[in-house]
Amino acid sequence: MVYSVFLPLKLGTVWLYVGASLCFLGLVMNLMAGINIATTQIDKKPITKGIYRYSRHPAYFGGFLLWLGIGMAGASWIFILLAWTWITIWAIVVPSEERFLLNKYNMSYREYMEKTPRWIGTPKS
Repeated sequence: MVYSVFLPLKLGTVWLYVGASLCFLGLVMNLMAGINIATTQIDKKPITKGIYRYSRHPAYFGGFLLWLGIGMAGASWIFILLAWTWITIWAIVVPSEERFLLNKYNMSYREYMEKTPRWIGTPKS
């Protein structure tokens, strides 16, 4: 992340505006996910309100958008590669996390899985 501070922005280009928009969207998603986590008693039921109505893992997807936005705004292939590495790692880790949540919350999480997609914009699993 320190490198991103020194990354020159490509002013006046479409890349800057698209990248800044994605970066902002990623930050908003992470903020909303954090607020939803902080305001829900997670020991009794899974988080299904707020941004979690649209994605079972909005913070992971928000992180992807953040890295991708930084890469696009600064035309940095390093950050674009980091974005794809980020989402690939989470795509591998998420199934085990969901198995844990199924064991913890049982039917309430199964119902949540049936009506909410894993990632925003993808079909429900």
